[in-house]
Amino acid sequence: MNSMASRDIELSVVMPCLNEGDTLSTCIDKAWSAMQQHGIRGEIIVADNGSTDESAAIAREMGARVVHVVERGYGNALMAGIAAAQGKYILMGDADDSYDFRDIPKFVDKLRAGADVVQGCRLPTGGGKVMPGAMPFSHRWLGNPMFTLMVRRMFRSPVHDVYCGLRGFTREFYDRLNLRCTGMEFATEMLIKASLFGASIAEVPITLWPDGRKRHQSHLRTFRDGWRTLRFYLTYSPRWLFLYPGVLMIALGLAGYGVAMPGLTIRGVTFDAHTLLFASLAILLGYQSVFFSILTKSFAIGEGLLPRDLRINRFFDIFNLERGLLLGAFMLLAGFSLLLASINQWRLTDFGGLNYAYTMRWVIPGMTLTVLGFETVLNSFFGCILGMRRK
Repeated sequence: MNSMASRDIELSVVMPCLNEGDTLSTCIDKAWSAMQQHGIRGEIIVADNGSTDESAAIAREMGARVVHVVERGYGNALMAGIAAAQGKYILMGDADDSYDFRDIPKFVDKLRAGADVVQGCRLPTGGGKVMPGAMPFSHRWLGNPMFTLMVRRMFRSPVHDVYCGLRGFTREFYDRLNLRCTGMEFATEMLIKASLFGASIAEVPITLWPDGRKRHQSHLRTFRDGWRTLRFYLTYSPRWLFLYPGVLMIALGLAGYGVAMPGLTIRGVTFDAHTLLFASLAILLGYQSVFFSILTKSFAIGEGLLPRDLRINRFFDIFNLERGLLLGAFMLLAGFSLLLASINQWRLTDFGGLNYAYTMRWVIPGMTLTVLGFETVLNSFFGCILGMRRK
C-alpha cells in the first residue's frame, strides 16, 4: 500500500480530512483495493485540515501521504492536497464513508476516454441512488435539486448532482481552472468554470451511503453553505444578477414614461408626475445595473474568472471612451436644457407658484438625463481602465 514513484502514478486520490478517525481507514482501504484490483497505479493523499483525533496517524499506517493544511476550509484542504498530488488524474472524495471508493475504476475509465471532469451523481435523475438516512430531506428534495437546476440553466452544465463530492478530473485541466474558493463552494466553482470554459464533462452514477462517523457530526451547514453557494452563483453570473433585472427595470421605466408624459387615464387610473418619478427611478437603477453587468464581466474576464467573450470585445469596440463621453455629454446637455427650461417657467411666474403637474414633466426628465449622462461619463472611464487589462 505504498505510493508509487511519481513517474508511475496515474491516479491521485485526495481526501480532505477533519477528525475522520471513525471512517478514514475504511475509505483508504477501499481506495487501495479498487486501484490494485483494476491495475490503477496510484497514491492516496489525506489533506488533514487540523484534526485533533488520530486521523493523521491512521492515514500514515494505511500507506497514505498526509498533507497538513493550516488554513481551514473544504476548498483550502482540497487545493493543498491537489497541489501535492503527482498523478495524471485526480479523484477527490470525502472521508466519511458516504462515498464508496470502490467506484474509482468508473471514474478512471471516463478520464482515460478523454473527459476533463467526471462528476459523480447520487440522485436518481442521473442514475444514482441515495440510501435511507444518507441525505437529509431538505438536501435531497429541495437544496440539491434547486442548485443543480440553477447550474444547468444559468451555466449550461450537464450534471444532475452539483453537490456530489466524489469527482475526478485531469491535472492538466485543473491547473487551467485557477480556482479561488476556499470553502464548500470549491466544488461548485469547479463545475461552473468547467462548463463555462468548455470542458468535456462526464457523469457517473454512484450510491450515497449514510455518514459512518460516530464521534463527530457533518461539517456541512445547511443554511450557511447554501447561502454561500447561491451567492457564488449570482456573483459568477452578472447576466442573471445585473443584466436581466436591469433590462426589466429600464423597460418598466420607459413604459411608465409612455403613459405618464401624456398624462393618460387608463381604466380610471391617471398617470401623472408621480408615475414619472417612479419611472425615472426604474430607468436609473436599470441603466446602472446593465452597465455594472458589463463592467463586472469585463473585470472577471481580465482576472481569468470567466472565459473570453467576443460580445464584450465588440461592445467596447463600439462603446469606447470617446463615444461614451460624447453620449454622456449629450445626455448632460439635454438634461441641463430641460432643467433650465423649468427654471425659466418659474421665472415667468415671477418665481411664484407653479403648476407642478406640468412643470414636473420638464424637471423629472431633465434630472433623469443629467444623472444618466454623469453615470455614462464615469462608466466610460471605468470601462477604459478595465480595457487596459484586456489589451
